[in-house]
Amino acid sequence: MRDFAAIDFETANAKRTSVCSVGVVIVRNGEIVERAYHLIRPYPNYYSFWNTQVHGLTARDTNSAQTFPEVWNQIAPLIEGLPLVAHNASFDESCLKAVFQSYDMDYPGYQFFCTCRASRARLKGHLPNYQLQTVAAHCGYNLHRHHHALADAEACAAIALQIL
Repeated sequence: MRDFAAIDFETANAKRTSVCSVGVVIVRNGEIVERAYHLIRPYPNYYSFWNTQVHGLTARDTNSAQTFPEVWNQIAPLIEGLPLVAHNASFDESCLKAVFQSYDMDYPGYQFFCTCRASRARLKGHLPNYQLQTVAAHCGYNLHRHHHALADAEACAAIALQIL
């Protein structure tokens, strides 16, 4: 796979609709050509202690951020016609579908590929686990800001370039 968009969402709470940040890395001809990172005012707009512990974001970071539809209007042209790649794609795809539904937006049927699933198949028995940071390190990417949406999307892109 040489053309794709790696994507990662972070959520504010247990609701899949509560995306509070998104990172996108555009890959064309096997090269990263663009990166995008956006904070998003989540829906519903509250943060759980546990989610903040994971990614460090709070309402203070996103209260004045754009809503998902405003952010997606900027991202949609970047990813148009590209398959989406995520590590544990079922999570990111479920977030995307849920937030589209919560804002009554038509979901365009994005095609997702999962680097976690692919790494389990391709690297079976070679790694102690298939977490993003472990697989990224195996692929030569130092994920030093795990759970920052753009860093996670970059790690996912590095993995996808090697194993998809």
